[in-house]
Amino acid sequence: MKYWVGVTDNAWYEFLRDEAGVDEVNFWHPSGRKPFAHLPEGTPFLFKLKRPHHHIAGGGYFVKYESLPLPLAWDAFDRKNGAASYGQLASMIGPLRSGAEATTPEIGCSILGAPFFLPREEWIPVDELFPGNVVVGKTFDTEQSAGALLWNQVMARMASLPAATGMVTDRELPAMYGEPHLVRPRRGQGTFKALVANAYQRRCAITGESTLPVLEAAHIRPFGKEGLNNTYNGLLLRSDFHKLFDVGLVTVTPELKVEVSSRIRQEWYNGKVYYRLHGQPLAVVPGVEGDRPRADLLTWHNENVYEKGGGSAL
Repeated sequence: MKYWVGVTDNAWYEFLRDEAGVDEVNFWHPSGRKPFAHLPEGTPFLFKLKRPHHHIAGGGYFVKYESLPLPLAWDAFDRKNGAASYGQLASMIGPLRSGAEATTPEIGCSILGAPFFLPREEWIPVDELFPGNVVVGKTFDTEQSAGALLWNQVMARMASLPAATGMVTDRELPAMYGEPHLVRPRRGQGTFKALVANAYQRRCAITGESTLPVLEAAHIRPFGKEGLNNTYNGLLLRSDFHKLFDVGLVTVTPELKVEVSSRIRQEWYNGKVYYRLHGQPLAVVPGVEGDRPRADLLTWHNENVYEKGGGSAL
C-alpha cells in the first residue's frame, strides 16, 4: 500500500490538535498546484512537522484534492482550515506564496477525513527519511522496508488512540503488522460544500448565478434524514432557492427540470421571478456523471418535501 507524508505547517497542526471533535480538515497548499500525481480516496495521509521537530505527529485519510478560492475554502471548512479566522488563514498563506502564485486567487486543498493527532511523547522521528530538498511531501510504500517500518510505527501508536472521528466503521483500521489497506472516511459538511461548489462550476444549478457569497450547497435528502454528504446528493443553489428547496416550494425532477409550487403565488401573491423558471432544465449540471443529482434522491424530495399546491404554478 502506498501512502503520502505531507510536510505540515506547525501552527496549522497545533491549532487543529487543540480543537475538539474535528472530523475533517483542509490540508491546504499555498498554490493551486497539485502536490502529488494521484491519491485514491482513503489513502493514509500523514503529517510530518517542519523544523525543529522533523516528526510524524498525526495524519488523516485522503478524500479529494480541490483547487478553491480562499473565501470558499474558509466558507467550507472554517476553523478546520487550521486558523481561528479568515484573516489569520490569509496571513498564514500569504508569506508562502511568491511570483505568479501570489496573485492567483486559488489555493490547493487536500481534503482529509478522520484526522488524528499523536501525543507529543508518541511522535515518530523521521530525519533520515526527509532530506532537506523535500519541502512538500513524499510517497511511501509498505512493500518497501522504510515504508513498512514507518507504517508499523504509526499503527502501533494509533492502537492506543480513541477511535478516529468521522471514520466509516464498515472496515477496521489495519492491525499492527497486519495487511494494510485503504479505509473510507466519512465526508463531512465542509467536504460536501467544497465538492458540490466545484462540481457545479461555482454556479447556481437553477439560475446559473456565479456570485460566490450567495451560493450554498443544498442537500437533496437532508443529512438528518439519512442523506449523505456526497456530491450526487447535492445541488449548488442561490441562497433564496436553497431556502425554497428546503421548505418544499421548489424542487428538481428526476429529469433535471425545475418545478415551482403554486403556493408561493397563492399565499404570498408573488413569485414571478421564480415562476419564469418553472419547467426549465437546470442551468448547470455537473460534467462528471457520478456527481450529478441522483434520480432516486430527487424522487424522494419530490414525494416527501415538495408541496405542489393547487392549480397551476404559472
